[in-house]
Amino acid sequence: MDDETWETVNSLALKLDSHSRLTGELAWLGQALKLSEETGEVAEAVIGALGLNPRKGHSHTWTDVRKEACDVAVSALVLLARMGGDPRWFFEEHLRAIRSRDLPGEATA
Repeated sequence: MDDETWETVNSLALKLDSHSRLTGELAWLGQALKLSEETGEVAEAVIGALGLNPRKGHSHTWTDVRKEACDVAVSALVLLARMGGDPRWFFEEHLRAIRSRDLPGEATA
């Protein structure tokens, strides 16, 4: 991810922190709950895209699912940022560990 992405993530984290009455681990907990909420919205969108709720029918599209998945990703990155330290370094280090574990021998860009 590029610098602009991380600037946006960090700005969102700072904005949320400045508007929150919660600090420290309670703020992290609130953000983790937000992440969980967004995950539920992905599930709701999938159910709607498949038309699995007989009362609502096809209430969502696969584009809606993609947008909700993006909200999950942003919420997760904002959680990392709100926890302090360098979220970009932490994320990229974790991604390297996943790559070496799950994609050994694959070329990296």
